[in-house]
Amino acid sequence: MTTWITEMITWITENQVLLGWLTFASLLTFVVSLATLPWLVARIPADYFAYHKRQGTQLRQGHPAIRLALLIGKNLLGAILLAGGLIMIFVPGQGLLTMAMGLLLLDYPGKFTLERHIARQRSVRAGLNWLRARAGVPSLIFDDHHDAAA
Repeated sequence: MTTWITEMITWITENQVLLGWLTFASLLTFVVSLATLPWLVARIPADYFAYHKRQGTQLRQGHPAIRLALLIGKNLLGAILLAGGLIMIFVPGQGLLTMAMGLLLLDYPGKFTLERHIARQRSVRAGLNWLRARAGVPSLIFDDHHDAAA
């Protein structure tokens, strides 16, 4: 056996408690992701993707301190989910789904353009609208220019 395999087996043996907790956290994140995804998709305004630029939210009109605290909390949760998703690539769990949720929470340049591009894909659009129909909310509306292409 090569040295790195022996070292990995030794590390796993010495860190069984840590791996147990990581597995538990991974499974918990998976269950929470599956439970919250339909609710989150139903909360997207139907016309969210109908514009070329992201529309303002009611949050922008609130108190600056509350807005800043929510922004920091949302980005912190996004960073935690992104990091957890990276870890879940190597331990049991839904690493890619968790990373996607983290990326959706983080604020970064070009995020809305990326969201629109992904949501316009036929299979993604169909899945999103299926979840919305189950929740009893209208389908997502996309701008006419891209609707013909998607």
